[in-house]
Amino acid sequence: MPSRRTALSLLAGTTAATAALTLGAPGARARTAHPFGRHGSPARRRDPRTLYVDPYGRGDHTDVQSAVDAATGTGRTLVIAPGVYRATVLVPAAREGLTLIGASGDARDTALVYGNAAGTPKPDGSGTLGTSGSASVTVQAAGFTARDLTFANDWLRSDNPEYTGTQAVAVKVQGDRSAFHGCRFLGHQDTLYADSLALTSFARHYYRDCYVEGDVDFVFGRASAVFDRCHFRTLTRTDLASAPYGFVFAPSTAGANPYGFLVLRSRVTSTAPDAYYKLARPWVPSSDLTARPMLTVRDSHLGPGIDAVSPYATMSAGFPWQDQRFAEHRNTGPGARVTVPANRPQLTAAEARAHTPARWLSAAR
Repeated sequence: MPSRRTALSLLAGTTAATAALTLGAPGARARTAHPFGRHGSPARRRDPRTLYVDPYGRGDHTDVQSAVDAATGTGRTLVIAPGVYRATVLVPAAREGLTLIGASGDARDTALVYGNAAGTPKPDGSGTLGTSGSASVTVQAAGFTARDLTFANDWLRSDNPEYTGTQAVAVKVQGDRSAFHGCRFLGHQDTLYADSLALTSFARHYYRDCYVEGDVDFVFGRASAVFDRCHFRTLTRTDLASAPYGFVFAPSTAGANPYGFLVLRSRVTSTAPDAYYKLARPWVPSSDLTARPMLTVRDSHLGPGIDAVSPYATMSAGFPWQDQRFAEHRNTGPGARVTVPANRPQLTAAEARAHTPARWLSAAR
Protein backbone atom coordinates (compact mmCIF):
# COMPACT_ATOMS: atom_id res chain seq x y z
CA MET A 1 0.00 0.00 0.00
CA PRO A 2 1.56 3.36 -1.00
CA SER A 3 1.95 5.97 1.69
CA ARG A 4 -0.29 8.99 1.65
CA ARG A 5 2.66 10.99 0.39
CA THR A 6 2.71 8.89 -2.79
CA ALA A 7 -1.04 8.69 -3.23
CA LEU A 8 -1.72 11.86 -5.24
CA SER A 9 -4.30 10.88 -7.82
CA LEU A 10 -3.41 10.24 -11.43
CA LEU A 11 -7.07 10.33 -12.35
CA ALA A 12 -8.46 13.73 -13.26
CA GLY A 13 -11.11 14.94 -10.88
CA THR A 14 -10.44 12.48 -8.07
CA THR A 15 -8.74 12.96 -4.73
CA ALA A 16 -5.96 10.97 -3.14
CA ALA A 17 -8.50 9.24 -0.91
CA THR A 18 -10.59 7.96 -3.81
CA ALA A 19 -8.04 7.44 -6.58
CA ALA A 20 -8.21 4.19 -8.51
CA LEU A 21 -4.63 4.62 -9.71
CA THR A 22 -1.88 6.09 -7.55
CA LEU A 23 1.65 7.22 -8.24
CA GLY A 24 2.86 4.13 -6.43
CA ALA A 25 1.13 1.70 -8.79
CA PRO A 26 1.89 2.06 -12.52
CA GLY A 27 -0.85 0.97 -14.88
CA ALA A 28 -0.89 -2.34 -16.72
CA ARG A 29 0.39 -0.68 -19.88
CA ALA A 30 3.78 -0.27 -18.18
CA ARG A 31 4.31 -4.02 -18.47
CA THR A 32 3.18 -4.60 -22.06
CA ALA A 33 5.42 -6.18 -24.67
CA HIS A 34 5.37 -2.98 -26.74
CA PRO A 35 6.08 -0.19 -24.25
CA PHE A 36 6.71 2.46 -26.92
CA GLY A 37 3.56 1.87 -28.95
CA ARG A 38 3.60 3.39 -32.41
CA HIS A 39 6.82 5.29 -31.74
CA GLY A 40 9.22 2.47 -32.57
CA SER A 41 11.83 1.03 -30.20
CA PRO A 42 15.61 0.91 -29.78
CA ALA A 43 15.63 -1.97 -32.28
CA ARG A 44 13.42 -0.08 -34.75
CA ARG A 45 14.33 3.51 -33.98
CA ARG A 46 12.11 5.96 -35.81
CA ASP A 47 15.10 8.24 -36.44
CA PRO A 48 18.64 8.69 -35.08
CA ARG A 49 17.59 11.64 -32.92
CA THR A 50 15.08 9.64 -30.85
CA LEU A 51 15.88 8.02 -27.51
CA TYR A 52 13.66 5.63 -25.56
CA VAL A 53 13.01 5.61 -21.80
CA ASP A 54 11.54 2.63 -19.96
CA PRO A 55 11.69 1.84 -16.22
CA TYR A 56 11.95 -1.89 -16.96
CA GLY A 57 15.12 -1.60 -19.03
CA ARG A 58 13.64 -2.02 -22.50
CA GLY A 59 14.79 1.39 -23.72
CA ASP A 60 18.01 3.35 -24.00
CA HIS A 61 17.55 4.68 -20.46
CA THR A 62 15.57 3.74 -17.36
CA ASP A 63 15.12 7.30 -16.07
CA VAL A 64 14.21 10.60 -17.69
CA GLN A 65 17.14 12.69 -16.45
CA SER A 66 19.79 10.39 -17.90
CA ALA A 67 17.96 10.51 -21.24
CA VAL A 68 17.82 14.31 -21.13
CA ASP A 69 21.55 14.38 -20.37
CA ALA A 70 22.24 12.09 -23.34
CA ALA A 71 20.06 14.06 -25.77
CA THR A 72 22.79 16.52 -26.73
CA GLY A 73 22.36 19.05 -29.48
CA THR A 74 19.01 20.40 -30.62
CA GLY A 75 15.79 18.87 -31.84
CA ARG A 76 15.99 15.57 -29.99
CA THR A 77 12.99 13.42 -28.95
CA LEU A 78 12.48 11.24 -25.87
CA VAL A 79 9.75 8.60 -26.07
CA ILE A 80 8.80 7.66 -22.51
CA ALA A 81 7.13 4.33 -21.78
CA PRO A 82 4.26 4.11 -19.29
CA GLY A 83 5.31 4.17 -15.65
CA VAL A 84 5.97 6.43 -12.68
CA TYR A 85 9.33 8.20 -12.82
CA ARG A 86 10.07 9.44 -9.31
CA ALA A 87 12.93 11.90 -9.55
CA THR A 88 13.50 15.57 -10.21
CA VAL A 89 14.25 16.46 -13.82
CA LEU A 90 16.10 19.47 -15.24
CA VAL A 91 15.96 20.30 -18.95
CA PRO A 92 18.77 22.86 -19.31
CA ALA A 93 18.88 25.65 -21.89
CA ALA A 94 21.33 23.64 -24.03
CA ARG A 95 18.58 21.09 -24.85
CA GLU A 96 16.80 23.45 -27.25
CA GLY A 97 13.99 21.88 -29.26
CA LEU A 98 13.66 18.83 -27.01
CA THR A 99 10.38 16.89 -27.25
CA LEU A 100 9.05 14.50 -24.57
CA ILE A 101 6.33 12.08 -25.62
CA GLY A 102 4.26 9.78 -23.42
CA ALA A 103 4.32 6.60 -25.49
CA SER A 104 0.78 5.36 -24.78
CA GLY A 105 -0.92 8.57 -25.92
CA ASP A 106 -2.70 8.84 -22.54
CA ALA A 107 -1.14 11.19 -19.98
CA ARG A 108 -2.53 9.10 -17.12
CA ASP A 109 -0.10 6.29 -17.97
CA THR A 110 3.19 8.19 -17.67
CA ALA A 111 4.05 10.42 -14.71
CA LEU A 112 7.10 12.50 -13.85
CA VAL A 113 6.77 13.15 -10.13
CA TYR A 114 8.60 14.15 -6.98
CA GLY A 115 7.62 15.45 -3.56
CA ASN A 116 9.63 18.53 -2.55
CA ALA A 117 8.17 21.73 -1.10
CA ALA A 118 9.49 25.25 -0.68
CA GLY A 119 10.15 24.44 2.98
CA THR A 120 12.08 21.24 2.29
CA PRO A 121 15.62 21.55 3.70
CA LYS A 122 18.45 21.61 1.18
CA PRO A 123 20.73 18.57 1.35
CA ASP A 124 23.71 20.73 2.35
CA GLY A 125 21.83 22.31 5.27
CA SER A 126 22.13 25.84 3.85
CA GLY A 127 18.42 26.59 4.05
CA THR A 128 15.28 25.46 2.27
CA LEU A 129 14.61 24.80 -1.40
CA GLY A 130 12.23 27.69 -1.97
CA THR A 131 9.40 27.70 -4.48
CA SER A 132 11.53 27.29 -7.61
CA GLY A 133 13.67 24.63 -5.98
CA SER A 134 10.60 22.55 -5.16
CA ALA A 135 9.80 21.83 -8.81
CA SER A 136 9.58 18.19 -9.83
CA VAL A 137 10.48 19.18 -13.39
CA THR A 138 12.25 22.38 -14.50
CA VAL A 139 12.37 23.34 -18.18
CA GLN A 140 14.87 26.02 -19.19
CA ALA A 141 15.24 25.09 -22.85
CA ALA A 142 13.58 27.04 -25.65
CA GLY A 143 11.38 25.18 -28.10
CA PHE A 144 10.44 22.49 -25.57
CA THR A 145 7.41 20.31 -26.32
CA ALA A 146 5.64 17.75 -24.13
CA ARG A 147 2.82 15.44 -25.19
CA ASP A 148 0.63 13.06 -23.21
CA LEU A 149 2.55 13.24 -19.93
CA THR A 150 1.64 13.86 -16.29
CA PHE A 151 3.78 16.28 -14.28
CA ALA A 152 3.11 15.99 -10.55
CA ASN A 153 4.25 17.09 -7.12
CA ASP A 154 2.77 14.83 -4.44
CA TRP A 155 3.99 16.71 -1.36
CA LEU A 156 1.05 17.16 1.02
CA ARG A 157 0.47 19.74 3.77
CA SER A 158 -1.29 17.14 5.88
CA ASP A 159 1.90 15.06 6.05
CA ASN A 160 4.05 18.06 7.00
CA PRO A 161 2.11 20.35 9.36
CA GLU A 162 5.35 21.91 10.62
CA TYR A 163 6.17 23.42 7.20
CA THR A 164 5.52 27.10 6.51
CA GLY A 165 6.81 26.93 2.92
CA THR A 166 3.98 24.86 1.42
CA GLN A 167 4.49 25.76 -2.23
CA ALA A 168 5.13 22.55 -4.18
CA VAL A 169 5.66 22.99 -7.92
CA ALA A 170 4.97 20.16 -10.39
CA VAL A 171 6.70 21.89 -13.31
CA LYS A 172 8.51 25.20 -13.76
CA VAL A 173 8.61 26.23 -17.42
CA GLN A 174 11.02 29.03 -18.35
CA GLY A 175 11.90 28.48 -22.00
CA ASP A 176 10.45 30.51 -24.85
CA ARG A 177 8.26 28.66 -27.38
CA SER A 178 7.28 25.95 -24.90
CA ALA A 179 4.24 23.82 -25.74
CA PHE A 180 2.25 21.20 -23.86
CA HIS A 181 -0.38 19.05 -25.55
CA GLY A 182 -2.69 16.70 -23.70
CA CYS A 183 -0.66 16.93 -20.49
CA ARG A 184 -1.74 16.83 -16.86
CA PHE A 185 -0.33 18.93 -14.01
CA LEU A 186 -1.10 17.67 -10.50
CA GLY A 187 -0.35 19.30 -7.17
CA HIS A 188 -1.80 21.61 -4.57
CA GLN A 189 -0.12 24.99 -4.08
CA ASP A 190 1.77 26.45 -7.09
CA THR A 191 1.26 23.43 -9.35
CA LEU A 192 2.18 25.02 -12.70
CA TYR A 193 4.84 27.75 -12.73
CA ALA A 194 4.67 29.42 -16.16
CA ASP A 195 7.78 31.57 -15.99
CA SER A 196 10.68 32.94 -18.03
CA LEU A 197 14.46 32.86 -17.67
CA ALA A 198 14.77 36.52 -16.62
CA LEU A 199 12.65 39.54 -15.74
CA THR A 200 13.38 41.02 -19.17
CA SER A 201 12.69 37.75 -21.01
CA PHE A 202 9.14 37.42 -22.32
CA ALA A 203 8.76 33.66 -22.73
CA ARG A 204 5.80 32.36 -24.75
CA HIS A 205 3.98 29.17 -23.69
CA TYR A 206 1.11 27.25 -25.25
CA TYR A 207 -1.00 24.71 -23.32
CA ARG A 208 -3.62 22.81 -25.35
CA ASP A 209 -6.11 20.22 -24.07
CA CYS A 210 -4.36 20.09 -20.68
CA TYR A 211 -5.65 19.39 -17.18
CA VAL A 212 -4.38 21.34 -14.15
CA GLU A 213 -5.45 20.84 -10.54
CA GLY A 214 -4.55 22.52 -7.26
CA ASP A 215 -5.66 24.95 -4.60
CA VAL A 216 -3.50 28.07 -3.96
CA ASP A 217 -2.23 30.08 -6.97
CA PHE A 218 -1.87 26.83 -8.86
CA VAL A 219 -1.26 28.49 -12.24
CA PHE A 220 1.18 31.34 -11.75
CA GLY A 221 4.17 33.19 -13.18
CA ARG A 222 5.27 35.89 -15.63
CA ALA A 223 5.15 34.01 -18.95
CA SER A 224 3.00 35.03 -21.90
CA ALA A 225 0.95 31.86 -21.64
CA VAL A 226 -2.04 30.67 -23.66
CA PHE A 227 -4.30 28.03 -22.13
CA ASP A 228 -6.50 26.69 -24.92
CA ARG A 229 -9.27 24.15 -24.24
CA CYS A 230 -7.83 23.34 -20.83
CA HIS A 231 -9.54 22.06 -17.68
CA PHE A 232 -8.70 23.65 -14.32
CA ARG A 233 -9.85 21.77 -11.22
CA THR A 234 -9.91 23.32 -7.74
CA LEU A 235 -9.51 20.92 -4.83
CA THR A 236 -11.18 20.53 -1.46
CA ARG A 237 -9.07 21.49 1.56
CA THR A 238 -9.37 19.92 5.00
CA ASP A 239 -7.08 22.44 6.71
CA LEU A 240 -9.42 25.43 6.25
CA ALA A 241 -12.88 25.87 7.69
CA SER A 242 -14.05 28.72 5.46
CA ALA A 243 -13.62 30.38 2.09
CA PRO A 244 -11.58 31.19 0.20
CA TYR A 245 -9.70 27.95 -0.24
CA GLY A 246 -7.49 29.43 -2.92
CA PHE A 247 -7.02 31.04 -6.32
CA VAL A 248 -6.77 29.49 -9.77
CA PHE A 249 -4.44 32.05 -11.39
CA ALA A 250 -1.71 34.32 -10.03
CA PRO A 251 0.03 36.04 -12.96
CA SER A 252 3.12 38.17 -12.35
CA THR A 253 3.42 39.71 -15.82
CA ALA A 254 6.22 42.26 -16.23
CA GLY A 255 4.93 45.79 -16.65
CA ALA A 256 6.66 46.08 -20.05
CA ASN A 257 5.07 42.88 -21.35
CA PRO A 258 1.71 43.45 -23.08
CA TYR A 259 0.80 39.75 -22.87
CA GLY A 260 0.21 37.79 -19.69
CA PHE A 261 -2.12 34.80 -19.25
CA LEU A 262 -4.78 34.15 -21.88
CA VAL A 263 -7.38 31.49 -21.05
CA LEU A 264 -9.87 30.59 -23.74
CA ARG A 265 -12.33 27.81 -24.61
CA SER A 266 -11.54 26.29 -21.21
CA ARG A 267 -13.44 25.30 -18.07
CA VAL A 268 -13.02 25.57 -14.32
CA THR A 269 -14.58 22.89 -12.12
CA SER A 270 -14.27 22.17 -8.41
CA THR A 271 -14.44 19.50 -5.74
CA ALA A 272 -14.94 22.27 -3.14
CA PRO A 273 -18.20 23.91 -2.02
CA ASP A 274 -19.73 26.58 -4.22
CA ALA A 275 -17.98 29.98 -4.26
CA TYR A 276 -15.02 28.75 -2.21
CA TYR A 277 -12.46 29.77 -4.85
CA LYS A 278 -11.42 33.06 -6.42
CA LEU A 279 -10.60 33.09 -10.10
CA ALA A 280 -7.35 35.02 -9.62
CA ARG A 281 -5.19 37.37 -7.65
CA PRO A 282 -2.21 39.40 -8.94
CA TRP A 283 1.30 38.44 -7.87
CA VAL A 284 3.73 41.36 -7.69
CA PRO A 285 6.92 39.66 -6.47
CA SER A 286 9.55 41.46 -4.42
CA SER A 287 11.99 40.87 -7.28
CA ASP A 288 9.85 42.96 -9.66
CA LEU A 289 7.77 45.62 -8.00
CA THR A 290 7.04 47.11 -11.43
CA ALA A 291 5.09 43.99 -12.47
CA ARG A 292 1.56 44.56 -13.69
CA PRO A 293 -0.13 41.17 -13.77
CA MET A 294 -2.34 40.38 -16.74
CA LEU A 295 -5.08 37.77 -17.12
CA THR A 296 -7.77 37.43 -19.76
CA VAL A 297 -10.38 34.68 -19.41
CA ARG A 298 -12.66 34.40 -22.41
CA ASP A 299 -15.18 32.05 -23.97
CA SER A 300 -14.80 29.71 -21.01
CA HIS A 301 -17.13 27.95 -18.57
CA LEU A 302 -16.71 28.83 -14.90
CA GLY A 303 -18.37 26.37 -12.55
CA PRO A 304 -20.05 27.15 -9.22
CA GLY A 305 -16.80 26.75 -7.30
CA ILE A 306 -15.80 30.26 -8.42
CA ASP A 307 -17.05 33.18 -6.33
CA ALA A 308 -19.13 35.10 -8.87
CA VAL A 309 -19.63 38.12 -6.62
CA SER A 310 -15.93 38.71 -5.89
CA PRO A 311 -13.87 36.57 -8.27
CA TYR A 312 -10.65 38.53 -7.76
CA ALA A 313 -8.60 39.36 -4.67
CA THR A 314 -5.52 41.38 -3.79
CA MET A 315 -2.39 39.48 -2.78
CA SER A 316 -0.16 42.33 -1.53
CA ALA A 317 -1.06 45.66 0.03
CA GLY A 318 -0.31 48.49 -2.36
CA PHE A 319 -1.04 46.37 -5.44
CA PRO A 320 -4.83 46.06 -5.63
CA TRP A 321 -6.24 43.77 -8.27
CA GLN A 322 -8.21 46.69 -9.72
CA ASP A 323 -4.93 48.33 -10.82
CA GLN A 324 -3.85 45.25 -12.77
CA ARG A 325 -4.84 43.96 -16.21
CA PHE A 326 -7.67 41.55 -15.45
CA ALA A 327 -10.51 41.07 -17.93
CA GLU A 328 -13.16 38.63 -19.10
CA HIS A 329 -15.19 38.11 -22.25
CA ARG A 330 -18.22 35.93 -23.04
CA ASN A 331 -17.73 33.45 -20.21
CA THR A 332 -20.56 31.17 -19.12
CA GLY A 333 -21.59 29.18 -16.05
CA PRO A 334 -22.59 30.07 -12.49
CA GLY A 335 -19.09 31.27 -11.65
CA ALA A 336 -19.21 33.76 -14.53
CA ARG A 337 -22.39 35.59 -13.54
CA VAL A 338 -21.90 39.35 -13.43
CA THR A 339 -23.64 40.31 -10.20
CA VAL A 340 -21.37 43.26 -9.30
CA PRO A 341 -20.14 44.79 -12.57
CA ALA A 342 -17.30 46.66 -10.88
CA ASN A 343 -15.86 43.32 -9.76
CA ARG A 344 -15.87 41.78 -13.24
CA PRO A 345 -14.10 43.92 -15.87
CA GLN A 346 -15.29 42.91 -19.34
CA LEU A 347 -13.65 43.34 -22.74
CA THR A 348 -15.64 44.93 -25.51
CA ALA A 349 -15.95 42.98 -28.75
CA ALA A 350 -13.36 45.28 -30.33
CA GLU A 351 -10.92 44.77 -27.45
CA ALA A 352 -11.44 41.01 -27.51
CA ARG A 353 -10.22 40.83 -31.10
CA ALA A 354 -6.72 41.60 -29.80
CA HIS A 355 -6.83 38.88 -27.12
CA THR A 356 -6.06 35.85 -29.28
CA PRO A 357 -3.43 33.08 -29.34
CA ALA A 358 -2.01 34.48 -32.57
CA ARG A 359 -1.32 37.82 -30.91
CA TRP A 360 0.11 36.23 -27.75
CA LEU A 361 2.40 33.82 -29.59
CA SER A 362 3.40 35.78 -32.65
CA ALA A 363 7.15 35.97 -33.24
CA ALA A 364 6.65 39.41 -34.76
CA ARG A 365 4.79 40.96 -31.83
